[in-house]
Parts: sequence; structure tokens; C-alpha cells
Amino acid sequence: MTRVAIKPDLLRWARERARMDTLDLEARFPKLADWERREISPTLKQLEAYARATHVPVGYLFLPKPPDEPLPIPDFRTAGRAVPRPSPNLLDTIYACQERQAWYREFAQVNGQAALGFVGSVTTRTAPVEAAARLRTALRFSVDERRDCRTWTEALRLFLDQADALGVLVMVSGVVLNNNRRRLDPEEFRGFALADELAPLVFINGGDSKAAQMFTLAHELAHVWLRISALSDAGPASTPTNATELWCNQVAAELLVPLNVFRGELIADEPLAESLNRHARRFKVSTLVILRRLLDAGRMSRQEFFRAYEEEVARIASITQGSGGNFYRTTVARVSRRFARALIESTLEGRTLYRDAFRMLGIARTETFNEFGRSLNFNL
Repeated sequence: MTRVAIKPDLLRWARERARMDTLDLEARFPKLADWERREISPTLKQLEAYARATHVPVGYLFLPKPPDEPLPIPDFRTAGRAVPRPSPNLLDTIYACQERQAWYREFAQVNGQAALGFVGSVTTRTAPVEAAARLRTALRFSVDERRDCRTWTEALRLFLDQADALGVLVMVSGVVLNNNRRRLDPEEFRGFALADELAPLVFINGGDSKAAQMFTLAHELAHVWLRISALSDAGPASTPTNATELWCNQVAAELLVPLNVFRGELIADEPLAESLNRHARRFKVSTLVILRRLLDAGRMSRQEFFRAYEEEVARIASITQGSGGNFYRTTVARVSRRFARALIESTLEGRTLYRDAFRMLGIARTETFNEFGRSLNFNL
């Protein structure tokens, strides 16, 4: 039996990088403590299994020392708190989205698609009200456009569809690819934007509440209009010190609930619960966004806002969530309809290898791929 001499530092690095409990790993690898003490070395098969368990490329375990893994995009998460080493789930999600974006960019170039004029069309010197108006017009996401939506969750679906129709690849997932055992932590990040004039991409952490996702989508779209890629954790209650994040938050709030319209809808001395529900129905946004606008309108102090926000988050979390739903609809949401249709079309025409399409979709079998294509109205 051939054993592989591996430096204990690399084994510990892989465990810590994966944020896995030592006891959980030792249940799968009973000799882990012995490996880390160099009392015995793992076999190559054991090492490969350990690499899979900790989501690390096995080649990394043969390096002379643990590698640095900087985030591949700027980190605009909340300043003032310690941002830990990025998890493998976050890194792998960014890498997967970068691969999809690069593929779609080439697809767009081959098909002669024009650059999208809205990407980079504003700067942080643009007034948030003006920038929000531009986004609202381009996306057709005005209050009037949302009028026919029955609920704000239906309005969120409309928002996603309109961004996709405009040319933005909007991907919403709470897991890495289709691996439900690798869940994305909204405490680590809420979303990110990969700005590009041909293939702008926005990723929304589907592990976050739907109430938070609408604001995240608006925030990340503001990044696209700026043409600034970044990782974010901004939400309606956040107060970023980063000037770009602060601007994007202001644009997101104004896009969803125009303050001049909102002020005209306010009723003096209306109980908070009634105000939240009435405005959520009127503007088709979550009650969390309405709380943010009540603060912006001067109707509550910051102390009152944060107390009410925490209570509302708890109330929303207590509501039973639905099931994961249809696999094919979920996959479309995870990769975006625009990207999925382009990839299937290219694969069926022989311009993209099936193995590459499977990897980017997180699909393992030809039958699943074909059924996915049929769900998007391809004749297979």
C-alpha cells in the first residue's frame, strides 16, 4: 500500500479553509489526527477522498505551503468587521460564474451581439435619484409596471425576468452548482456583480430570504450600471462606509420605492404594522424595504428602525417556506434563462462540448440535459 507524505500544515489548512468541524472530519477519516501528527501518512486514495470532502483541489495538498487564495473580484463587504478567509463555497461560486460569463461573452461576440449601452452609463457622481430613474426606465420596473403583480414575491420574479430580457445574466442559487450539500451562507455574502458590456452577470445568494433578494438584485444592478464588479453583503439595514456601496444602496432603495412617491402615500400616525403592509402591497416590495424608506423619509429614528427591522426579519423567518420546487425551473434560476438557452443552443449545434455544458449547468447525465432542454422549448 503506497502512502503519500503530506505536510500537516496543508491538511489543517484544507480543514480550516472548508470551515469543517474536526470531529465531523475525523468521523470520515479516523486517522486524521495521526496524519496531522505525522504518525502515519494517508494513502493516495484517502488523500483524494479528503480533498473531495474539504472541497480543495488535490494538487494543492502537494504544495510546499498553503496557497494564498485572494478573492478574484473586489471585496466591498461591510467595512469595520473582520472578513474571514473566503470559503470554498464562495470561491467556487465566483469561479463558476466567471466561467459562465466568459463563455457567454464569446457566444455574444460570435453572434454579433452589440455592447449593452447601459453598462457603465452612470458614475457615483450621478445623483441616486437620476440613476434609479435610468434603471427603472431600462428595466421597465416602475411602480405602475408592478401594479398587476399580486404580491411582492411575484414582483421579484418580474424583476428577474426584466433584467434577463435586458441582457443581464441573473443567477440565483443557495448552493454551489446543483450540490445541495454545499449551501451558501448569506452571512458571508449576499451577492456579487461581474460587470461586462456584453455579458453583465449578477449573482444573488438564494440562501438569503426572498425579502432580502429583491434589494440585493437592485443593489447589484446598480453595480452593473457603474461597470464595477464587486462582492457585496449590503441590505436594506446596512450602512456601508464604502462610498460605492453606499451609492448603490441609495439607488436600490430609490429604484424599488421612489421617495417622492412614497412621501405622498404616507398617513400621519398610521400604526407601523398597517403602514408596512399597505406600502408593501402598493409598491410590491418586501416590508424590509418599506422600513428602510420610512427611515429615509424621517418617519422613524435609526434606533427605532433597527429594532423594527430585527423584529420584521424574525417574523419573516418564522413563515414556513415552500419546497425547492421543480428541478428544471430551479436550474434555470441558478444559471439564468438567457445563459441556459444560449448554452443549450450552442451545444446542440456542436459548438460547445456536452461535457463543458454539463459542468456549467451542474448536470451529470445526458437524459437530464435533454429534459432540461425540452423544459426550455427545445425540440429534443
